[in-house]
Formats: sequence, C-alpha cells, structure tokens
Amino acid sequence: MTQATADERRTDGDRDTVLYEQMLFIRRFLEKVDVLYRQGQMHGPAHLGLGQEAIAVGAASVLRPDDYSIGTYRGHAHALARGAPPEAVLAELLGREGGICGGKGGSMHITSVEHGYYGSYAIVGAHLPIAVGLAWASRIKKTGQVTICFFGDGAVNIGAFHEAVNLAALWALPIVFVCENNQYMEYSPISSMIPVERPAASRASAYGLEPLVVDGNDVSAVAELVGAAVDKARDGGGPALIEADTYRLKGHSAADAGAYRPAEEVEQARTQEPLLRQRAALVSAGTDEQDLIRLETRIAIAVSGLADRVLAAPKPDPATVWTDVWADGGSRWRN
Repeated sequence: MTQATADERRTDGDRDTVLYEQMLFIRRFLEKVDVLYRQGQMHGPAHLGLGQEAIAVGAASVLRPDDYSIGTYRGHAHALARGAPPEAVLAELLGREGGICGGKGGSMHITSVEHGYYGSYAIVGAHLPIAVGLAWASRIKKTGQVTICFFGDGAVNIGAFHEAVNLAALWALPIVFVCENNQYMEYSPISSMIPVERPAASRASAYGLEPLVVDGNDVSAVAELVGAAVDKARDGGGPALIEADTYRLKGHSAADAGAYRPAEEVEQARTQEPLLRQRAALVSAGTDEQDLIRLETRIAIAVSGLADRVLAAPKPDPATVWTDVWADGGSRWRN
C-alpha cells in the first residue's frame, strides 16, 4: 500500500476505490488474524482494530513517504496503511521467519521504520513524547516531515498526553495528534471516565488548539481533515489535535468477548462501520457492483493465500534471539 502526495490526492479520480480496497484488505487481514488467534496459532495478546480501518487508511493517504507515523498496540492497520509488507507483518504475529521485527516484537510492537511507521507501543500514552521528539527532529533538520501520532481515547487521562500536546503547541511543532475514540478505554466506556464531553477535542483549547472532530468511519472525511492539518503543520502552522469518532467491532483484545457492551449498541455500530459506508458511497457514485464483488473476491483469496504461506514458513532460528537487541546488531550489555 502506498501514500499519495498532496497533489496526487487532489487529482486521482480513483481515490475512493483505492481507499476502499485498502480498508477491505486490512479488514480481511485482521479477520484472518482473529481466526488464527482462536486456532492457537498466535501466542501473547493481540489487539485488533476491526472497525477502525478508515482512520488508518484515510490518514496514511495524505502523507509523504518520508513522514512519520507512530501508534499503539492496536497498530496493525497503521503499519499496513503505510506500506509495511503484509507477509512480514503476519509472520511477526505468528512467530515465523521473516517477521517484520524478527519475531521479537509480536502483535503489540509492529514497527516498520522503512515505511515511516515508527512503532506500536504497549504502554498507554508512552509514545506521545516520542512522537514529539520525531517532530522536533524534523524541525531541527528542516526536512518538512510531519509526524502523525495515533492514540486511543483512554490515553487522554495519561500525563504524557498533556505534556506532549503542551510542548508541541508551545514549540509549534509539525505534528498531528489523532485520538481514535472507539468509545471504550479497555472495558469501560470513555464517557464514564472523563468530566468533559469529548476526551480529546474538549481539551484542545487548554493548549491553544482548535477542537477538531471527524467521523472516523468516513475515510474521505478523515483524509480531508487530516490532510488539511498535515499541510498546515508542514507549512509551519504548528500542531493539530483531532478526535476521530469510531467503534471497535470486537473486544479490547482477541481474547475478550466484549460482553460488557450492550448488544444493541454493537449492532447499531455495525450498520455504520467504514467498509459498509465506503462501499455504499461507491455504488451511489456509479461503481459497478460486479467490479466490487470481483475486488472483494480477489482480496479474500489473497489474504487466504498469504496466511497459508506464512503458516508454512519455518520458525526463526533460536540463535537470532541474540541479534538486533541493540542498534549495533548484538545483545551484549553496554555501560
């Protein structure tokens, strides 16, 4: 998957179809991961972003290849949307040779620096100051690069969130903070954990920022608002804090049945999820239904074949556990 430049995204007449294809691939990829987890093919936790694909794809579509993205343990979609090889991502999840982090990161730490995705972080809110560091480096080097930092609604109650946004605003750094408000911070509704209406947007004015809210299930709306924020940041206009409303269709992790959520709430969310929305928009705009069916079949076959290849791959040589622990390629402790 690739990202369009600012000019390309304004002239590409097939953009809406491309965005749907990217979201559909990520959805089928994550659904396959969910199945493999339940089959015992994965070890350790897996937090899937089923239903949140529009945020990852919409945001990635407006970035330059050298821009930075950074996210949470629910970061598979963000890595794939930036162009990380799906086979390498799945190999990492299944502990196979060729994993994108050499089999050392697993589901919660997917990283692909080569594709501008600077990691998924398991500690809630810990990556926000790192994102500020990336943006500060861009400012010092005068590269024109922009950083997008994704985080969940639960992270807004973490001190690092406030410190990061405050410093970014104070220094007018080229960074866009995107809160993926999926309505639940782990097992608790976010509405029961904050004293304001919105977890991110209601706090923006405290840092001199505009409260920005977008329908996180509308990939075009995400691309438009994030694109404007990225362009502004790149031109020296400082940071933005965007709250993207969405809903995770599964539990907090693959092991969580999500029984604490009202069934009618989940069913209502399924009628508003991004794939249905984008598909309906394409059909309404005149896209042939049969073309979409062929696309959907092709992606289903591709994901199935991908899983078969990765499952057939060997497990890493145990000796590799002593490699790439440090930047010098080794594991020896250095004082």
